[in-house]
Amino acid sequence: MAFVRVCALSDLEEDTPKLVEVDGTPVSVVRTGGEVFAINDICSHANVSLSEGEVEDCQIECWLHGSSFDLRTGKPSGLPATRPVPVYPVQIQGDDVLVSVTQES
Repeated sequence: MAFVRVCALSDLEEDTPKLVEVDGTPVSVVRTGGEVFAINDICSHANVSLSEGEVEDCQIECWLHGSSFDLRTGKPSGLPATRPVPVYPVQIQGDDVLVSVTQES
């Protein structure tokens, strides 16, 4: 699994998604509740950026139609979305946030 530095931990504001790109994949990185999560930035319902949405209770809400996704699992928790979005492993090394979008073989 290849981890890539995406930002500094100090760059992440609580409950404010940050859009980054990892190996050509758009990823929303979110710091919430003392943890950092990485979720695919594209809503599975409407193909819009999740990083423009709101974060609350470990959920990210799509700004367009209001679908919500669990930051831990990617599963939708609010309609109209019915398909999950990928989530990615995160590592913190000092002040560096690293994300991997590759699958282990």
